Amino acid sequence: MRRVSRHVLRRLLSVADDPDAVVVAAPPVAPSEAFRRFWPYTRGGRRWLIPILVFSMVSPVFDAAEIWLFKIVVDEVLVPRDLRPFLWIALAYTGLIVCSGVLEFADDVMSTWVGERFLLALRSDVFRHVQSLSLGFFERRRLGDVLSRITGDVDAVETFLLSGVANGLYHVMRLGVFLGLLFYLRWDLTLLSLVIVPLFWCAARRFSRLIKAASRERRRRSGSISAITEEALGNVALVQAYNRQESEERRFARESVGKFRAAMASARIRAVYGPIVEIIELTGALAVMGLGTWKLAQGQLTLGELLVFLALLSRLYSPIRDLSHLTGTFYTASASAERIIELLDQRPQVAEAADARRIGRARGEIEFRGVSFRYPGTSRWALCDVSFRVTPGTTMALVGASGAGKSTVGKLQLRFYDPDQGAVLLDGTDLRDLRLSELRANVAVVLQETLVFHGTVRENIAYGRSDATEADIVAAARAADAHDFIRQLPDGYDTMVGQRGRTLSGGQAQRLAIARAMIRDAPVLLLDEPTTGLDARSGRRIMEPLRRLMAGRTTIVISHNLLTVRDATSTVVLDHGRVVERGTHQDLLLRGGTYARLHRLNAVTSPAPAGSPPVREVLS
Repeated sequence: MRRVSRHVLRRLLSVADDPDAVVVAAPPVAPSEAFRRFWPYTRGGRRWLIPILVFSMVSPVFDAAEIWLFKIVVDEVLVPRDLRPFLWIALAYTGLIVCSGVLEFADDVMSTWVGERFLLALRSDVFRHVQSLSLGFFERRRLGDVLSRITGDVDAVETFLLSGVANGLYHVMRLGVFLGLLFYLRWDLTLLSLVIVPLFWCAARRFSRLIKAASRERRRRSGSISAITEEALGNVALVQAYNRQESEERRFARESVGKFRAAMASARIRAVYGPIVEIIELTGALAVMGLGTWKLAQGQLTLGELLVFLALLSRLYSPIRDLSHLTGTFYTASASAERIIELLDQRPQVAEAADARRIGRARGEIEFRGVSFRYPGTSRWALCDVSFRVTPGTTMALVGASGAGKSTVGKLQLRFYDPDQGAVLLDGTDLRDLRLSELRANVAVVLQETLVFHGTVRENIAYGRSDATEADIVAAARAADAHDFIRQLPDGYDTMVGQRGRTLSGGQAQRLAIARAMIRDAPVLLLDEPTTGLDARSGRRIMEPLRRLMAGRTTIVISHNLLTVRDATSTVVLDHGRVVERGTHQDLLLRGGTYARLHRLNAVTSPAPAGSPPVREVLS
């Protein structure tokens, strides 16, 4: 029977594991290590910590003085029925209340200021750190979980480091003040009341481990819920088009139920813990009350002393109980601290060298020299011994079937990744020897996925250069053939384009991306499938702006559509990560190899629409 009861209790207070977790739990971190990691973020408000500590020391003194006045009222006013001392007692009590209120106001305002400054510093640093991480981190992690850490978990860390510690010190000071008064009143009753203190700490130690396990699971489930929500709502068109709402609801419900179970486990733990603490407290109070009543009957204790002693005793047990409860809160916050520490411990795969060079405005010579690369966690080479050179102001087309490694070349050129073997050079300098900001300032990109921010048309164009003037923005829009359609929008350049540019057509969004690249005015241009997702008419319409954008710039055009790259200065053909052919369009057709085969396939699957201009007119 005893074994069955123990098994049932364990089931009630335990948190179930999830082998198919959407988000993996962060590795445990010792509280001392977490405190060491986050303490530097208090730098801006440390000078106010001493006044806050002083307030914590003075506040219990006011509480004790109020209780002591109650003793005087009983012994000098009520028992002897003498009203003469009542006036000064009332004035003293009123003064204590006013002073306590002012002190509480100053403490609340100052504590809030210090806590919010800490959160501001920590959240800003976490966001800055996350933005510095390499592209590989975001390709491996769920964005919703990252968002959950930056918001909810950062807030909880403040409790771990500041609010929790401040409350702990406040309770310790209350404990010291009331314990001193109790010893002053009756040392023998005080010793009796302290007999049960070890039971408080034993209970807190036992239950704190269970609370921490439940708290870690709740924070992990919160990250999973955020991740699933971000994925489902970010792809809501796909979800609705394929009638997958119920499937996404089941995924969401699964994680929500997991968080619910973790919350219920935490509630059960606290529900068991609370009565245990109250029983321990009641045991001590009854023992003191019994001995105190006996001493009162023997004339060794006044009624006022006994009442005040019991009142002080309740104040003594209160900080002990609060400290034990604070242990659970502390462990709850430490679960969030572990998730933030894991995020801060992530290091960029691409690191800038300590002696990285400045290059100013580059000439635009690009060279891949024996480059081999595979993505982290994979065994297949995405690129294998790839070599080519693009001279300044020329255009190189990079073609091949899907999965040939074309987009990987673009990622290496932007140094989202470093090659495992070989080197990528700009103007003869290895990219690893250049400052990242300098390198990327020399490259403008028009990506396969047109990236548009939720903001105005003006803000999206100016994103290419932060100091762009209104004239620069309009000139870039004109060069991208976007000015006319922008003027027809409801608010012109001040029109909100919606999240991911959903209020724009594909061609309009692509022309905004071209305008953004125009205003950047970089010597190197990377076009990654610039016509993907556009119909034939829209594709032809953006070619003229693309020609203007490419003029005078070193350009790499990545495409599987050979009709858009035939007039490039040179063409490199990739197949399974290797360079299999290189030359001009005509030379490669005459060889009858991979390029010629892709050209025939493209001509069959993508016939030119009636009335379209010749291919040479599309990109000259």
